[in-house]
Amino acid sequence: MNQLENNMKVHFFGAAGTVTGSKYLIETNDVKILIDCGLFQGLKELRLQNWQNLPVDASKIDFVVLTHGHLDHVGYLPLLVRQGFKGAIYATAPTIEISKLILSDSAKIQEEDAKRANHDKFTKHTPAKPLYSTKEAEAVFPYFKAKPISMWHELMPNVSVRFQYNGHILGATFVELKVNEKLFVFSGDIGRDNDPILRNPEKPEAADVLFIESTYGNRFHPDNMKNKLADIINESIRRNGTIIIPSFAVERTQLIMFLLWQLKNEKKIPSIPIYMDSPMGSHVLEIFENNLDWHKLTLAECYGMNQVIEVTHSYAETELLLKDKTPKIIIASSGMATGGRVLSYFEQYLGDASATILLAGYQGEGTRGRSLLDGAKEIKLRGKWFPVHATVDMIEGLSAHADQNELIDWMSKLAQKPKQVFVIHGETDAALALSEKIKEIYQLNTIIPMLNQVVEIE
Repeated sequence: MNQLENNMKVHFFGAAGTVTGSKYLIETNDVKILIDCGLFQGLKELRLQNWQNLPVDASKIDFVVLTHGHLDHVGYLPLLVRQGFKGAIYATAPTIEISKLILSDSAKIQEEDAKRANHDKFTKHTPAKPLYSTKEAEAVFPYFKAKPISMWHELMPNVSVRFQYNGHILGATFVELKVNEKLFVFSGDIGRDNDPILRNPEKPEAADVLFIESTYGNRFHPDNMKNKLADIINESIRRNGTIIIPSFAVERTQLIMFLLWQLKNEKKIPSIPIYMDSPMGSHVLEIFENNLDWHKLTLAECYGMNQVIEVTHSYAETELLLKDKTPKIIIASSGMATGGRVLSYFEQYLGDASATILLAGYQGEGTRGRSLLDGAKEIKLRGKWFPVHATVDMIEGLSAHADQNELIDWMSKLAQKPKQVFVIHGETDAALALSEKIKEIYQLNTIIPMLNQVVEIE
């Protein structure tokens, strides 16, 4: 046996027993490779772990490989660099562009939140501090190395990586990692079949060890999301109300903009003003325009959306919108209402019985979005409690995550059975349901790892 295969193991530092904080370390005698490096979001006990160092020496990690640019997959990178990491961070070019936006935005929000908490004295810490600064976020950028998809890249002798198109968001991939002759496949976040703006995910054809996400492992997406969106908007307009859509700035915002643009063109909704209030979302639109080969939209469609939907850029524009009492649609980040400009709109509209809060994607445990979805009567924002009188609705099917059927189908081209299948990136019920389905369809035994568990690779 080659020395690289001796004592091979995987550390589950995140997205194990939970959806958030993706971090998986493959370790052999000669190499340590971290797949994704995300922040924990949602439950306080998970978020507190963001303040802890990794259980291993970051300076000994050789490479980081990213599946895509969402915060729960890249947001811990500044902390990794702070802890001494000096290796290369490999990803696709769009993922690197998006990661830079995500990290800069994350740092800015943390700095602003800490400043506000200190000013308004709603913090237990003296003083409140950001998890990391803008300067620390930017310190990550020199380590990024872009790699094209669909070809193998040698990282060192006997270690190679390949990125494969995966839908979900711009630049997203599943990762094939070859250590000697052992093939690891990390699903990342798998996109939808027949997504309106992204192509169908590719499917792996081989794997010795498979890591598959289970975000929607116990759910199925409906097909009528566009019609339901129109119905919700029309009902809100009948109440003379404003619609607030918390949305992830990457992909979800662009999908909602595209659907609203279509509905307006098809005259299925009235000519109500629509605003996209997310500085990062506006930058992502530029990335869409510069990476046409990664999605279905034409340049004309990108321009068309921007002509119908007004993009705000400054907080001064946000303040003007907050003072405007006329009915409108506002798309604002973040998607689970954990931060960002959507909180300002919540302060204004949660107590407005004519308003609608329209949730448009997965709402993780411990987030404000999840609390609203579960029927909370009041929500805490910036140290104060706000009653919920607005209508809260949810559109199933707008998620960028594959549902159970699509997850099972994603495995359909595997020519041989993997020796180990790890079901990750899912809450307990979702992971259990997908595990049972994998056993039923493919007769594969599965492992649902727990946070910080270390497993030997067979």
